[in-house]
Amino acid sequence: MLRPVQNPPNPWLSEAREYLEEIPPARLEVYEDHSRTILAHNDSPDLGFRWSVNPYRGCFHACAYCYARPTHEYLGLGAGTDFDRKITVKPEAPRLLREAFLARRWKGERVVFSGVTDCYQPLEGAYRLTRGCLEVCAEFRNPVGLITKSPLVERDVDVLVDLHRSARASVMVSVPLWDPGKARALEPNVAPPRRRLRTVETLARAGLDVGVMVAPLVPGLGDEDVVRVLQAAKEAGASHAATSVLRLPGSTRVVFEERLREALPLRAGKVLAAVRDVRSGELDDPRFGHRQRGEGPRAQAMLALFDQTAARLGLARDDEGDEPATTFRRPEDRRQLALF
Repeated sequence: MLRPVQNPPNPWLSEAREYLEEIPPARLEVYEDHSRTILAHNDSPDLGFRWSVNPYRGCFHACAYCYARPTHEYLGLGAGTDFDRKITVKPEAPRLLREAFLARRWKGERVVFSGVTDCYQPLEGAYRLTRGCLEVCAEFRNPVGLITKSPLVERDVDVLVDLHRSARASVMVSVPLWDPGKARALEPNVAPPRRRLRTVETLARAGLDVGVMVAPLVPGLGDEDVVRVLQAAKEAGASHAATSVLRLPGSTRVVFEERLREALPLRAGKVLAAVRDVRSGELDDPRFGHRQRGEGPRAQAMLALFDQTAARLGLARDDEGDEPATTFRRPEDRRQLALF
């Protein structure tokens, strides 16, 4: 069912559109981005990686809490249904990644797919941009970290196994909620949580390094699911886990609150109060060192529950912050070594 067009006002535009009659449906529109580079550099102290590749901007999964929503406003679009339905693809992503790896300044650091929107959202089924980039990483033996909610990653088990043999391919499957009703309310176009755990099982059986990302941890909603998610992840073969507390930058706050009140009206007030409880009375705290963890007794209790459950189950805390020794090799380097 198509949702009507609904976007918070864009703070970067001098005018806003308001529909006086029937609001039109938000239909999928696909745009091409012909940027000349593909590697994005990250210097945030809150994240455990420096480089990422984002083949897509916007995301059909339409998660209400997505912190990337405000990035669509820099394109002159909205953070609401525009983000969900006006998707930008980067058709030259594999070629651009190859060029970046051939440049002598590249040292073979881990590349994360994706730091912003899901690299396995539905359009990947047709465009195959993530797969193309992973094939480039396998050719150059460049370490990879991958984060997704989508079972579509199962399609690429072959290239991930090949990459894992020569470098390192670590996959994190995002499961912030266990109850299917709550998940459908906030993640309307994502596979149900139990289906995502079958993806964990498939990847683990293939011998891949796979973990579960219980993030974002939604106060008053997701904290009650932590134990069940971690138990299911362990049973599915996950070896590690990670979490972070919900953050709602910019217009994401508006989208999240509207969706919450629409889809879970009886719980909305309590959830919003719980979010404010871990954010010093606000719905967001953008400060480095605080935005991923929250503050106060409730935030501490949520994170302690996660840590204690993960430890009891033998799930290591995610080690993406530890940069692995690079196995990177350029094809010409390998040809030269073969001469000796």
